[in-house]
Amino acid sequence: MSRYRLSPTPAQEAALSEHCGHARFVWNLAVEQHSFWKPGRKSAPGFAEQCRQLTEARAEFDWLRAGSIIVQQQALKDFAQAMANFFARTHKRPAWRKRGQGEGFRIVAVKAGDVRRLSRNVGEVKVPKVGWVRFRWSRAVPEGAKSFRVTRDRAGRWFVAFAAIPEPIPAPGTGEVAGVDRGVAVSAAVSTGELLNAPTLRDSEKARLLRLLRRLARAGRGSSRRGRVKAAIAKLKARERDRRKDWAEKTSTGLARRFDVIAVEDLKVRNMTRSARGTIEAPGRNVRAKAGLNRGILAAGWGLLVTRLEQKAPGRVVKVSPAYTSQCCSVCGIVDREARESQAVFRCRSCGYAANADVNAARNIRDIAAGHAVKARGGDRDAGPVNREPQLVLLSV
Repeated sequence: MSRYRLSPTPAQEAALSEHCGHARFVWNLAVEQHSFWKPGRKSAPGFAEQCRQLTEARAEFDWLRAGSIIVQQQALKDFAQAMANFFARTHKRPAWRKRGQGEGFRIVAVKAGDVRRLSRNVGEVKVPKVGWVRFRWSRAVPEGAKSFRVTRDRAGRWFVAFAAIPEPIPAPGTGEVAGVDRGVAVSAAVSTGELLNAPTLRDSEKARLLRLLRRLARAGRGSSRRGRVKAAIAKLKARERDRRKDWAEKTSTGLARRFDVIAVEDLKVRNMTRSARGTIEAPGRNVRAKAGLNRGILAAGWGLLVTRLEQKAPGRVVKVSPAYTSQCCSVCGIVDREARESQAVFRCRSCGYAANADVNAARNIRDIAAGHAVKARGGDRDAGPVNREPQLVLLSV
């Protein structure tokens, strides 16, 4: 989706918030209906039956009838798709929506005249029962978009995203293969030797965030002061999230333009970032350390980078097994767990090859994807490839 920043007036913002409330209300009713289902009972109502019930509810309640039928029906349509994804085991079960979290709604049947450009940097989009809402024309709006979604983040910013499948980035045709190793200290290391880091908050911003978190802990629940502090925290975190997304977009575009094939490790990021807290009966261990690691992984944008690569270079992203990629020498193929002297230094005790540890891992990922896991034993880095798997040899000191 192509997302743009909306600039609604106060009256339009109130109307947009009302649309969000209606969409959230209808969604939560659908979640409640499906939560009552148990084996042996009659199946929960589907999309058609829920639309019929929505028509009855709109006839009975004036406040619901005052909203847009398109917004409310599309909330049911989104829920039906979410349930289909759940049964296909590609997503989690649809959950309750909370006020202030994930606010948004979708508009379909968009016509060509519903989006227009006013000046070089300003455009307008027509929202039902709201009118023309201005947005920043930061790039060309995709042609042929039949729907758009209006969202509001926790920092209070409004966005409009037009649903359109972008054209993939063409391959350069050079035949080059790049390996990308993702890490915490270095967000992405490329087999060419580049070390890329996702931007985070500056030191002054981190210090301010810490002060705000302490102030939030002292603020009373439901107080105006707590609301202001939460809004300030949300703005800082939104700034960090925007920087990370911008980095992922630019990095993925650069890789897709420069290489025919991009190889990455097949990492289960969702499983890797699960909490280690455990339960009361079986509490977890090293919970604070694991929580810090989880934050580091999420801040590095592992999942976002690969997702955007797959979307921009479909069919050209290869996922390889991460086993031994950080312990294997990219020159001789010897696997030695002691070769990684530190987080940043890899020194092979067999052939003497030394390099940045993340770059060495990226070269192993590249070689596995290219079909030759290691270079010739005892040769230099430019020696011809041989089709042999890495050798697991644990050398003694």
